[in-house]
Amino acid sequence: MDRLLSMSVFAKAVECGSFSAAGEALYMSSQLVGKHVQTLEQHLGVRLLNRTTRRQHLTEAGFAFYERVKIILAEVEAAESLAAISSGTPRGRLRINVPVSFGVHALSRRLPEYLAAHPDVSIEMSLSNRYVDLIDEGIDIAFRVGELSDSGLIARALAPYRLRLCAAPSYLAKHPPITHPADLERHECLLLSYTEMRTRWNFEGPEGLISVPVSGKLMVDSGQALLMAACAGMGLLLQPCELVRDELASGRLVELLPDFAIPPRPFHLLYAPDRRMTPKLRSFIDFAVHVFGSETDAAGRAAWQ
Repeated sequence: MDRLLSMSVFAKAVECGSFSAAGEALYMSSQLVGKHVQTLEQHLGVRLLNRTTRRQHLTEAGFAFYERVKIILAEVEAAESLAAISSGTPRGRLRINVPVSFGVHALSRRLPEYLAAHPDVSIEMSLSNRYVDLIDEGIDIAFRVGELSDSGLIARALAPYRLRLCAAPSYLAKHPPITHPADLERHECLLLSYTEMRTRWNFEGPEGLISVPVSGKLMVDSGQALLMAACAGMGLLLQPCELVRDELASGRLVELLPDFAIPPRPFHLLYAPDRRMTPKLRSFIDFAVHVFGSETDAAGRAAWQ
């Protein structure tokens, strides 16, 4: 087997915590992941991982080997990046971090366009609503919703992230009417963890900004899970347009308080200032700004459809 590939597979197995998770990330079977690790152990003459049916952990030799492997793989990637800079052709693996709803319902639909235009680039995309440290986690570029902290990262503004307030007809039939944002304090709200929206929802009306404290029995870190809960009549949902568009069109959900505007949330593309502006990074930034930098794309389509 290719020893460098086996090192890469071993590192992914350590980072993912299991052969099966590494296999999913690398699009290979868990058996093949295990074969790569076994090949390394046979070549080195030491055991790298101790595994049981429930967990795995590095041996002392495995930990030392993993630390060196990380350096080797980083150097290989840096060498490839330098070669790509010299050739001017986008190539290599690009690691991106994306909020879950945006990644599933918007970005993943448009990625084929980018990959078709840049066939030598591969993408490793992580979906997470939590704050991700780009430097510590080796992320090249991230999409981030909400106000930015002074993190020292370079930010490119994209089109604002628009939200809709809605609920299932079954929920509305059993609860008091909602005619003003203040009514939400008496309703069951479905909350998104890791965001400021888990405690407070904002609206704009004739009297200006209205900030409403909200609460509910269900808080989840997935907009998709909240969508399913809302469709089942469990409460009120405040989520991005692209997540609820189909359910609103079908009548499974009904939009609420249309006379009160929901302030759009800032949306940015972030990358570290010390990242080399390689062709792959530049090409993806240009793509993201072109597709998601305005409310509609060059063809007049809603960019997030």
